[in-house]
Amino acid sequence: MPQPTNQPQPSSQPSHGKVFSRSSYPEYRRILSILRTETVGGALLLAATVVALIWANSPAADGYFALRDVKIGYEPWHLDLSLGHWASDGLLAVFFFLAGLELKREFVAGELRKPARAVVPVAAAVGGVVVPALIYVLFNLGTAGETLKGWAIPTATDIAFALAVLAVINTHLPAALRTFLLTLAVVDDLIAIGIIAFFYSAGLQPLMLLAALVPLALFTFLVQKRIRSWYLLLPLALATWGFVHASGIHATVAGVLLGFAVPVLASGKKGEPAEGLAEHLEHKLRPFSAGFAVPVFAFFSAGVALGGFDGMGAALRDPVALGIVAALVVGKAVGVFGTTFLVTKTTRASLDSSIAWIDLFGLALLAGIGFTVSLLIGELSFGAGSAHNDHAKVAILAGSLISALLAAVVLKARNRRYRQVQADEERDDDGDGVPDVFARA
Repeated sequence: MPQPTNQPQPSSQPSHGKVFSRSSYPEYRRILSILRTETVGGALLLAATVVALIWANSPAADGYFALRDVKIGYEPWHLDLSLGHWASDGLLAVFFFLAGLELKREFVAGELRKPARAVVPVAAAVGGVVVPALIYVLFNLGTAGETLKGWAIPTATDIAFALAVLAVINTHLPAALRTFLLTLAVVDDLIAIGIIAFFYSAGLQPLMLLAALVPLALFTFLVQKRIRSWYLLLPLALATWGFVHASGIHATVAGVLLGFAVPVLASGKKGEPAEGLAEHLEHKLRPFSAGFAVPVFAFFSAGVALGGFDGMGAALRDPVALGIVAALVVGKAVGVFGTTFLVTKTTRASLDSSIAWIDLFGLALLAGIGFTVSLLIGELSFGAGSAHNDHAKVAILAGSLISALLAAVVLKARNRRYRQVQADEERDDDGDGVPDVFARA
């Protein structure tokens, strides 16, 4: 058997590459670290959701809704908000700040910096947004125009929830598929940010938006100088968030802008830490985001009074709910898998030998798990406490659960193959600390 070498091997298709091939070993380790944190966060997210649903449907339900609607804040700055709104507008800004950091890192130093590697996950993410949106619209064409406001609800994939499902079914998903899932979710977040900013902003206040540029510019200047002092950065970040919130644009967009401002690469100057500022902030904030901010948002947003079987039936007869369930279960799978298949075939690229098309289909089903951003867009579409929003919550939970179960069936059936691939990825015969498959790459 010929031994692998570092020399490129001849190919009958020299201008085309492998799809879902392994990334570099440092990138592999970075992604595994992110996924471990998000998996723990996903478990907390599930727990918070279960607690909210039980409490909201218990004899003490009034206490849950009273807690969610308690107002705290200062009205002249549009900050007289309920705890539920503080969670969605405030805590989720941390989540979107990390999304901004990750987006910038992917485009500067990650999987998306090379067009050849970026085209598949970017196209898959776009397909996973467009097809679900079209399916939702088809279900709501004959209804009142108000229901069409929710077209974007089923377009988002919740990476933490998806990873929690992977942990529950104990699948040993290969590194290339995990990287694809994370990259897909990152691009998905970018599209969701654009949708929220352009389609779900109301009563725009230009002066407040211009005012937000001042602390944002100062924050950008400090981080570009690699200044890490929290007592300088935090007040500027809060001021930026406050002005963006008052401007009429959803406050989570401020988190993304602040994330984009942070430099990804270390400066390399003598005496400065080797760890870049983006990586430093990510290590500091990701546990807070995954372990507190997102679960608290889920706790306040997922609680809905189901009203027993009659209430569930009424919810699922609403075109809003039907459209969301169909879009998450069918639309996401068709959009992600179909687009990946088309791009791969039209570029005449081939799958890496460790991956099969059934694996991609299982991952596409997993992308139908929409939760955090879907719940947020539901509230922006219909308003917290409205009948359509409550029905949307039921549909998001139902569609995500169905997608998770279908993905579990497909991926669990391939688990033996995944174990073999994972064993190959961890094998280090020469003892140099780098698995052999990465040393040969």
